[in-house]
Amino acid sequence: MSPEEQQVEKSADDSAHEPAEDATEEPEGEPVRKPDWWHRDHPTFTALTGFFTGLFFVILVPGVFAGILNALFSYHRAENLFPFVVITLFVPLGLVIVPRTRRFGLYMWIGMALTLLVVAGVAGLVLWYMVKYQG
Repeated sequence: MSPEEQQVEKSADDSAHEPAEDATEEPEGEPVRKPDWWHRDHPTFTALTGFFTGLFFVILVPGVFAGILNALFSYHRAENLFPFVVITLFVPLGLVIVPRTRRFGLYMWIGMALTLLVVAGVAGLVLWYMVKYQG
């Protein structure tokens, strides 16, 4: 090895033992920066997830509850127990009461209400059409 190569190798060995400066370190004296708005709580994300959770809640919870009751009990007993599905409405109510999840809970209630409104409206139109044109 030539003396130049030895010098380069020695300086590489010395720098390997030195602590590397972290690029994420903040300069001294500057306050720690808060995360940007999209890292904290994006307003559209909360609204959309709450709305669609309410939509799925109205569609899936009664169906899954009826399926479980039908699997566990006789048809007559499952039919008598089905009204207890109303107890599940305490979940979105609890979300509205707690301050941290209030916004999500409100949008969940909006999703539930609009889903029920759309289902009732479509059922009414179909019933009207069937009575008027099929009856």
